[in-house]
Amino acid sequence: MSVKTNPGNFFEDFRVGQTIVHATPRTVTEGDVSLYTSLYGSRFALTSSTPFAQALGLARAPLDSLLVFHIVFGKTVPDISLNAIANLGYAGGRFGAIVYPGDTLSTTSTVIGLRQNKDGKTGVVYVHSVGTNQRGEMVLEYTRWVMVRKRDLNAPAPEPVVPTLPDSVPVSELSVPYQVSLATYNLDHAGSTYLWEDYEVGEKIDHVDGVTIEEAEHMQATRLYQNTARVHFNLHVEREGRFGRRIVYGGHIISLARSLSFNGLANALSIAAINSGRHTNPSFAGDTIYAWSEILAKMEIPGRTDIGALRIRTVATKDRPCHDFPYRDADGNYDPAVVLDFDYTVLMPRRG
Repeated sequence: MSVKTNPGNFFEDFRVGQTIVHATPRTVTEGDVSLYTSLYGSRFALTSSTPFAQALGLARAPLDSLLVFHIVFGKTVPDISLNAIANLGYAGGRFGAIVYPGDTLSTTSTVIGLRQNKDGKTGVVYVHSVGTNQRGEMVLEYTRWVMVRKRDLNAPAPEPVVPTLPDSVPVSELSVPYQVSLATYNLDHAGSTYLWEDYEVGEKIDHVDGVTIEEAEHMQATRLYQNTARVHFNLHVEREGRFGRRIVYGGHIISLARSLSFNGLANALSIAAINSGRHTNPSFAGDTIYAWSEILAKMEIPGRTDIGALRIRTVATKDRPCHDFPYRDADGNYDPAVVLDFDYTVLMPRRG
């Protein structure tokens, strides 16, 4: 029998220093933007309105930061996480060049760490992925680590290499593509009068609203971003898995939480950095997602008085409203309802 299909990489197929050029560059379109809005209901003015974006010095409304993330991430799945059990976390994510409809995105990854688990059946693979546009400009780079099955349980364990990951992306490394003038910045269209100065470190915001995940929606998202991980789309296989059903793509939860955060953080123009992130519990169709956020830091951007940065932790829960801010217990264990712990940096206009 001729074997031309690709079963995906298993843990023993990875090597530290290995570079993987991922298949299928993707030209993004207005249709992608419309589908993203349909899936998540994002209301941020910057990515919804070309006149609003032009008032900030952009050519037109750009893609949402997380739509860029999904497309760049989706390229990596067939090579990195097709045989994954779980995507464990993110660190050091930094957004670069603005992406507009018509741009073509490609992704390359480098393996920067490997560690076999004690059970001998799985291991953790650390990769640094870089997404670029058709001009070779970086649009997003990030590190993630994923638990991957072994094909051959007798394959020897590699020498463990666990990379040192940054706690956060320094403000000096943020890309700040906007020019804000309060004379032309339309607070009514933005949806809030609260700007950078109005937030305090330690402040917690209950985003109030909830949204129930529909089976068709998370499946559409998985296909839209060309994410081929079996745990998300193959019910025939997953009936025999840990949960007996398909797991919702973790990025779907991130986008739902970001969209919910509009109610309280409407002037957060875009995500400039992903400092860290963990999918703490699985989500399934039928779960209702809520979210709350905490302001971790307020940062001035060197040489800028028109715009500042807020470091934010957004926590998403399933089937539990967030008026009491569920998170961890005294022993540091996550509340069972918590499905996402996402630490990121946004850009927000200042009064200055």
